[in-house]
Amino acid sequence: MTEVVIRGPLARRLVRGAREKGMDVNSYLARLLANDMSPAERVELYVELHESYMAEAEELAREGKLEQAGEKMWGAVCALLNAIGEQKGWRHYSHRDYCDIIEELADELGKPELSAWFASAERLHANYYHGFLREATFKHHVEAVKKLVSELRKLLTER
Repeated sequence: MTEVVIRGPLARRLVRGAREKGMDVNSYLARLLANDMSPAERVELYVELHESYMAEAEELAREGKLEQAGEKMWGAVCALLNAIGEQKGWRHYSHRDYCDIIEELADELGKPELSAWFASAERLHANYYHGFLREATFKHHVEAVKKLVSELRKLLTER
């Protein structure tokens, strides 16, 4: 794994920019880098980010760090929605855009359960900030998110 260390004014601006957008620094950097990539390269980047976030989420969950694990799962879902948005030419820059993508996909595919599974991802995201989920409930939401991820991955491989 390649690692880059950024310090000083650039680091502060990256962190501030990510916070203002409600994103983690990796997602924010991906968005900035995406401007210089072809659409296919952007999709590939978002899928790679998704895979990285999922692996991190599973490791954090094994360590019992449920709030952090849930936030990584949220990031993994958003990365897939970014990839799908990129492929379809849909906006994919905000939480609202992610909601719109899910609703559009639910209608397009005739799968209203996508909305419910996405709501579980949102609960995991909220739990990062408020720490309100019990372990059993956390696991329930994780299972729903895994179903969502599976469906979203299928969409990407079908195109």
